[in-house]
Amino acid sequence: MLLALALAYGVSPLAIDMYLSAFPRMARDLHASATGVQLTLTAFMTGLAVGQLVIGPLSDRWGRRRPLLAGTAVSVLAGLLCAAAPSAGLLVAARFVHGVSGAAGIVIARAVVGDRARGVGAARAYGLLMMTAGVAPVVAPLIGGALVGAVGWRGIFLVLAGLAALTFLGVLFLVPETLPHDRRYGGGLATILRRTGTLLTDRPFLGYAFAFVFGFGTLFSYLAASPFVYQNVFGLSIGTYAVILAANAIGFTATSALNRRIVRRLGARLLLRVGLVIMSVCSTTLCLLAGTGLLVRDVAVPLVFVTVSSLGLIAANATALAVARAPQAAGSASAIVGALQFGLAATVSPLVGLGGENTAVPMAVAMAASTVVAGTAVLVLAGSE
Repeated sequence: MLLALALAYGVSPLAIDMYLSAFPRMARDLHASATGVQLTLTAFMTGLAVGQLVIGPLSDRWGRRRPLLAGTAVSVLAGLLCAAAPSAGLLVAARFVHGVSGAAGIVIARAVVGDRARGVGAARAYGLLMMTAGVAPVVAPLIGGALVGAVGWRGIFLVLAGLAALTFLGVLFLVPETLPHDRRYGGGLATILRRTGTLLTDRPFLGYAFAFVFGFGTLFSYLAASPFVYQNVFGLSIGTYAVILAANAIGFTATSALNRRIVRRLGARLLLRVGLVIMSVCSTTLCLLAGTGLLVRDVAVPLVFVTVSSLGLIAANATALAVARAPQAAGSASAIVGALQFGLAATVSPLVGLGGENTAVPMAVAMAASTVVAGTAVLVLAGSE
């Protein structure tokens, strides 16, 4: 079941970045501007955020299995529509539907874990999901770059549709209903809004949610700016940059695996704080060196590696602690966390780009600022729990 949930959780992050290298070819084929093609990414990210806010609370009312099956089925159709889109406008619309439907896999996978596990067990299960989510945005451009030459950008969307179909089968045969009828709630929109509002006033929930969201904000800041920093500022080749991307993905994966092994002994709260301390020290050092002009490649690369790797101690534990605050509304809790995560992701990329393409300062500042917010949130909002 966990493997099926991990696939459901990882398909949408793959769909964010897998087709980025095909943007120029898409613009030519669709007779569109670069901005028009970039809107397809914005539409998908918006769909992911909106979809989680809608599907998560609805799964608290209707159960997990039916919305997850419906979402993955629509995701297959949306991928096929993207592959067949004759214009940029229709592709933007299809990508929005792609995002909304793909949100089901992310938000409900977290909710299912929240239904079935608490404490250490939940942290271990979330660790597997976070390994998928952390690696996907790093490896997706590499996979897409290999595919675009062989099957074109339309073929990439066909591959994504195939992955969604595989997800549907995995859910159909391996994921049972995990929310009993006696734990579901009735009522309409007013009930959903009331339960969501209750979560937004829960200080520990917000503290752990912000730790998760802004921990990933550090990763998004790195991903958005690192191509320019490593290639333009440090003069690395595309091949070397790809190796560094892969190394950071391996670091995150290894730390997530380590977290799953030791969380039973040390506890989620302690490991979350250890991860935040490591991330804070490394990202702040990176920021200070960049701001003073002393940042060099041989220092920046290991600092970024440790920063990204420390997210493996933050993501799963913060998620487990946040969802545990809402045992009767795991879908709504998951929705808030996920919507904030992808809302921040959609904001970070353009903000990091405002500082220019020939300096490491914007990346370092964004990474350090995200870490400070994550650590402060836990200290101030969840420190007394």
